[in-house]
Amino acid sequence: MVDFPTKMDRTRISIGSTEKHDKEDRKYWQNAPYEEKLMTITYLRECFYVSKATTGRLQRFYKILKRK
Repeated sequence: MVDFPTKMDRTRISIGSTEKHDKEDRKYWQNAPYEEKLMTITYLRECFYVSKATTGRLQRFYKILKRK
């Protein structure tokens, strides 16, 4: 788990347009190593689905269709 600081560092705040920040984010994630990408995805899954999202298996759904 990532430890977040209790106080916000106001020296690291930047104000700009959404397009600029989106471009910077895309560029960052395109160049990020795959390990960091996987760790971030795992962290986000655990935030949304608790730990069972990363320890359990994915469910499979089968649907049987009748052909005419």
